[in-house]
Formats: sequence, C-alpha cells, structure tokens
Amino acid sequence: MPESAFYKLGRVAASKTRKIKWMWSSLTGDESEAISAEYGVGREMAAVMREQSGEIADPALRQLLDQVTPQLASVVRNKLHRFEVDLVRDQSPTAYALPGGFIFITQSLTELCQRDQDEVAFVIAHEMAHVVRRHTINRVLRQTAYSAASMLVPGRGTVAPWLRQVGVRWLERAYSQDQEYEADALGCLLARSAGFDPQGATRLLRRLLDLEQSTTASGLGVYFSTHPPVQDRIARLQQRLRETKQAVKGS
Repeated sequence: MPESAFYKLGRVAASKTRKIKWMWSSLTGDESEAISAEYGVGREMAAVMREQSGEIADPALRQLLDQVTPQLASVVRNKLHRFEVDLVRDQSPTAYALPGGFIFITQSLTELCQRDQDEVAFVIAHEMAHVVRRHTINRVLRQTAYSAASMLVPGRGTVAPWLRQVGVRWLERAYSQDQEYEADALGCLLARSAGFDPQGATRLLRRLLDLEQSTTASGLGVYFSTHPPVQDRIARLQQRLRETKQAVKGS
C-alpha cells in the first residue's frame, strides 16, 4: 500500500471532534449506536483506500465478490452489521477490515485463491468475523483510550497526534493469535452456513503452507509474520469441522 495512503488514513482518523464522539458512542452507547458510529468512521477511511487503490477493471472478479458477500452477510446473526468488499491493487496477498464492515482484499489474494468461490468466501468470512467479534474496533479503542489517558499528564500533548496514527498502526499491527483463530472458526462457520464448502478454508491454508515452506513465497513475508502458524490454523479448523460433523450426525 502506498505510504501516502497510510498518511491519508491517519488524517481521516484525526478528525478530533467526530472521532471522540464516535469513541464514546462505541464505549457507552447502545449496540445500534455503536455499530452506526463505527460505520461512519469506516466509511471515511474506506473512501481514502478506494481513492489510493484505484478502480480494478475485472468484471468477473467483481461479480464473484458481489455474489459471495451478500450470501455471507445473510447468515450474520446481527442484522445491524453491513459489509462492503473492495479490491485493492497490492502485490502482497492479504485482506483486512475497517470499522463498520468495510473489507478490502488484494487482487493477488484472489489469484492465490484461484478465484475459487469457496476459498474467496472463507477469506471474506474471516474478515467479517473480525468485525462481528469487534476485534478491529476494540484495537482502535484501546489505542485511542491509551492516548486519551496521556492527556491527563501535563505536557504530554493531546489525543490528536495519536488519532492521526490510528489508521496506520491499526493496519500495520497483527491481531492476537487467539483473535485470528477465532476469526478462522467463525469465518468457517459463516461460510458453511451460507452454503459454501468449508473445506475451501483448508484448501487455501494448505496452499499457503506450501508457499511458506518454499523459497518462492514472494510478497508473503508480512502475511506469515502477522498470522499464527499455518499448520496450526489447519489443524484447528480440521478439528472444528470434525466436531461440527459429529454434532450434525448426533442431532
């Protein structure tokens, strides 16, 4: 992602009055208010990402995303959540979510998925899970709360400098391993509930494992460094799928 994109994301995240209002709404408001506030912030940040990434003219791929996304969204229990998925021009195969359900996938990741519907569905569902479980917004709030606390110390400045960095640091930092495992599990469940083959998840992860073990994993260094070991993710998903299958048989 171009450095200027990170800079502009920081600028968007630094609209002090609006973001502080959003922060407290997310902390103290009811669920509908919090989700609405998150959506407003995510929309602004997403606009910057779209501006920086440019439009990808790939009708077939756009059609695939437009088919998969609503199917997955339909099985999310809380209907207050909204999701939009966009393509990003980036050599690194990765995906990430902004507050409010704005999801970005690099075109190179869709190619790694071989444009397989079930594999793409798992990628999107995994990012949806980060949103639904509030992994994305909680990380931003923790950073912002920390900076707000620093305001109480004389001479330490205001919250604005931290808010300018929220977008950058949030995108650069990895989720915890527990959060990634949770997103895998819920993402697989969402994909299965929406009618996709849950084995698409393990197929994609096995392909990633092959790349990790090869010497040609160009552009994947950041991905491997910010996610749990691929072998562990595969083992956990396989166990979850076995448990789900046994539960279905026993019902």
